[in-house]
Amino acid sequence: MNSATAEDSTFFSRALKLFLVAILAFAGVLFASPAMADTVGDEYENKILGNVKNEGTPLGGVKIIVEGNGYSAEVVTDVDGKWAIGVPEAGTYEITLVEDTLPDGIAVLEGGATQTVEWGFTNTVVWNFFIGEGERNPTSQLDQFFMRVFAGINFGLLLGLAAIGLSLVFGTTALPNFAHGEMVTMGALFTLFLTLAGVPLLLSFPIAVALSALFGWGLDAAVWAPLRARGVGIVQLMIVSIGLSLTFRYITQAFLGGGTEQLPGALGSPEIPIFRTVTLSVNDLISMGVSLVVLIAFAMWLLRSKMGKATRAVSDNADLAAASGIDVDRVIRVVWIMAGGLAGLAGIMWAYFRPGLKWDMGEKILLFIFAAGVLGGLGTAFGAFVGAMIVGVLIETSAQIIPSDLKYVGALVVMIVILLFRPQGILGRRERIG
Repeated sequence: MNSATAEDSTFFSRALKLFLVAILAFAGVLFASPAMADTVGDEYENKILGNVKNEGTPLGGVKIIVEGNGYSAEVVTDVDGKWAIGVPEAGTYEITLVEDTLPDGIAVLEGGATQTVEWGFTNTVVWNFFIGEGERNPTSQLDQFFMRVFAGINFGLLLGLAAIGLSLVFGTTALPNFAHGEMVTMGALFTLFLTLAGVPLLLSFPIAVALSALFGWGLDAAVWAPLRARGVGIVQLMIVSIGLSLTFRYITQAFLGGGTEQLPGALGSPEIPIFRTVTLSVNDLISMGVSLVVLIAFAMWLLRSKMGKATRAVSDNADLAAASGIDVDRVIRVVWIMAGGLAGLAGIMWAYFRPGLKWDMGEKILLFIFAAGVLGGLGTAFGAFVGAMIVGVLIETSAQIIPSDLKYVGALVVMIVILLFRPQGILGRRERIG
């Protein structure tokens, strides 16, 4: 019995030693293997990757930023100079190598520190920078700030086009329309279909805006007007708007697919120097110019035309406006037409600013449209414009201070802080809330 026990003890002792030796051997292989590239976005199938080397010597600790298609991420190269970033979809992206993270005397020699990559036919894109000894021409913090301010103004203008329509709908009907994002998508979608049908590009823009306005009229005539006539409550109307949003979104996906489509001329637009190191593409300049002209024209219509004055009256107090002889239903119908047209134009601008048209683009911009409207004061067109400009500039400029992944959060935090002190919004009136 004692002999059997000793044999068992010897067996387990040898087994334990073999197990420990196996663990040590596995650990040795593990730690001896080369380090994997620093990676983010592992959950995505599409990846952009590269290798940062100077004359064959890998450079670790170099920051790489990838931005595009509403997505932004950054990594740092590992000890082998490798990096990889997963992206949610194939498309056009800007890759930036932060030269301040390179060793002294080393710079990007060709193509610049920010380069544009376009997807091929595989799920992986390999992108390497040409690096060597040379002098850097870094952009100062002040110049970076100016560049971001101009980008924020551009974003704010197109955001204002959509936010004004949303705010007017709320002012005249008290409806927070969650389907407004899909109205934005329709503008870009109509433009794409018109160009595919052979309509000249310049002609397709006004036709797409007109179709978007018709879409807004159709929504009111087919859905909102009957529901208002039945006296349906605001909460129920809001739920209907959410249902419409989901319906239109997935119908769009069924026709468009899950990828990103480009409108003609969206890529490769020439850059024009504006101020110091600030350059804007021709598309950006056209977008800003058109947005300004439309916004000024809309403001003049709202302030001086009979229908514009009636719209402001209904927005202030619908019952009092009706008692004054104003046809409230007609005003609301016109507001829906205007909201549809402005949202469609914003969708076209957004497709060129992003760049790209995707089935869920309206969903991604809807939060910022609401943020602009709430910040400026729901129900006020001019407040929506002011809120849109603040949100647009804050989103772009905050990325200079905080990680680019958080730049959208920064604008929303500022909105919350402002509303804590002025809950009715910047230009809203306390008695008109709700």
